Amino acid sequence: MAAQVLGRALVTAKWLSEAVRAGRVGVGLRVLDASWYPPQERNARQEFRESHIPGASFFDIEECRDQSSPYDFMLPSEAHFADYVGRLGISNDTHVVVYDGDKVGTFYAPRAWWMFRVFGHREVSVLNGGFKNWVKEGHPVTAEVSQPAPAVFKAKLDKALLKTFEEMMENVGSGQFQVVDSRPEGRFRGTELDQGLESGHIPGAVNMPFQSFLTETGHEKSIEEIQQMFREKKVDLSKPLTATCRKGVTACHIALAAYLCGKPDVAVYDGSWSEWFHRAPPQYKVSEMKRNK
Repeated sequence: MAAQVLGRALVTAKWLSEAVRAGRVGVGLRVLDASWYPPQERNARQEFRESHIPGASFFDIEECRDQSSPYDFMLPSEAHFADYVGRLGISNDTHVVVYDGDKVGTFYAPRAWWMFRVFGHREVSVLNGGFKNWVKEGHPVTAEVSQPAPAVFKAKLDKALLKTFEEMMENVGSGQFQVVDSRPEGRFRGTELDQGLESGHIPGAVNMPFQSFLTETGHEKSIEEIQQMFREKKVDLSKPLTATCRKGVTACHIALAAYLCGKPDVAVYDGSWSEWFHRAPPQYKVSEMKRNK
């Protein structure tokens, strides 16, 4: 089993298809479709009902979040997360494999991977290449929705993997940890709008767009390639690192990439630019758009 789990954070389609065929999806192994798309573009839940990996359950990121927050997809409470994943048949002893159906290969799955980790679960992996490549390689799909028996999951928030607005504000002055932003370059620089929101970045942040970690086929790049990418951006993986993005989703690609390089302690700024834009003072929002006005 371990031989096919790449860095323990990735599993291959071959490994998972063998597990599906061997009937291993169950109490010890759960598969989650963590897809999310803008409602006007695609319906993730409907697509799941029509076609998914046999034995998979739908992980609804709209339900498993802090419903009271003004910002998208903020972490739910420990109790909320524990109850939600318990109803998906996941216990603290379950190996969880997450995937999504995005056209780039993987988009939301690393967010689900990080959510499990931030709530203390370590046996969680991302399907390398996502559902797109699962289908392309001819692995089985089904429209049959399974009903796993509920399990007991105990969640404990690991605050070392999470950064708050206040901690990010303090870091601007102290520089205690490096900050890497996973958004596209134009949004990082502030030269293009982001879903109607003015863009820019946190002072001192480095830009590494999340898609740069993926190959043209949508698989994760090799560890050697990822290490070189961090070196080129002068990001030191031996020192503290926090990832940010628009709403705490693609930042998790940074955490996953660093994990594959042997760094399991990357924190994610959950509020990311959505929160920073609304709460930080103007001088703490770096944007080329402002300079060009």
